[in-house]
Amino acid sequence: MNRKVSVARLSVLSNSLLILMKLVVGMTSGSISILSEALHSFMDLLASIISFFSVRISDTPADERHPYGHGKFENISGVIEAMLIFIASGWIIFEAVKKIIHFHPVEKIGLGIVVMTISAIVNFFVSGKINNVAKSTNSIALEADALHLMVDVFTSLGVAGGLLLMMILSYFIKSQIIHYLDPVIAIMVAVLILRESYILFKKAYAPLLDESLSEEEVSRIKIIIGKYCSETVNFHDLRTRKAGNYRYVDFHLNLPALMSVKEAHDLCNAIEDTIKGSFDQTEVTIHEESI
Repeated sequence: MNRKVSVARLSVLSNSLLILMKLVVGMTSGSISILSEALHSFMDLLASIISFFSVRISDTPADERHPYGHGKFENISGVIEAMLIFIASGWIIFEAVKKIIHFHPVEKIGLGIVVMTISAIVNFFVSGKINNVAKSTNSIALEADALHLMVDVFTSLGVAGGLLLMMILSYFIKSQIIHYLDPVIAIMVAVLILRESYILFKKAYAPLLDESLSEEEVSRIKIIIGKYCSETVNFHDLRTRKAGNYRYVDFHLNLPALMSVKEAHDLCNAIEDTIKGSFDQTEVTIHEESI
């Protein structure tokens, strides 16, 4: 829990600093692509704040009102983040088209390149750190945050590359037309962000509908249960779902009528322990039936 909160806090801090840098340079240079990156970082900041609170809430123990825990707070967080990204991309496209219609040259290109490069480097390391924690804790909120920042790495490099190309071309082409590259790059950034929002929305929304675990995970669970089955012991009606970083598994286990209560209890405990040992944060419910 401390690791999750710690990296979420790191994301908030780094995004805050990057927003300030991009806003100052974007406004002084008149670059819509840099300003679009500032907005992207602002959305990343909102996402980081949402992630920070969602990971704290999702790991709180189950209570009377939430007997299945608070895991889905992370999924709700992911859906909100995806919607924020979608809105940001729409604003970027709107401003880029407006820039094409009402032309304005870009100034201080060199400073813009430096800021975008710094942004890419910072987000690369922060994203990697968050992603490592996300994988080890199976946190969809942190995974979403890491995805935002990694996309920001590529978009920042794209903007830096576009500005560098504008700088190089300005030595050979004495025309204002090269400055149209700036809004075109901004639109390309927006398209990448749109794709990011779709991937994130799809992944975060599915568990809210109690979608089953992946085929690979379900197959592993069936193999584990199958190891305890025999001619007189079998299972059916296996159901799985996920909420945040928690997995839920339940199934019916057919047992011979002559099996004692203790033997049935020990068998169910063995199956449950094996499944929990193979999957972190998993709740297992076994419905015993006599045959």
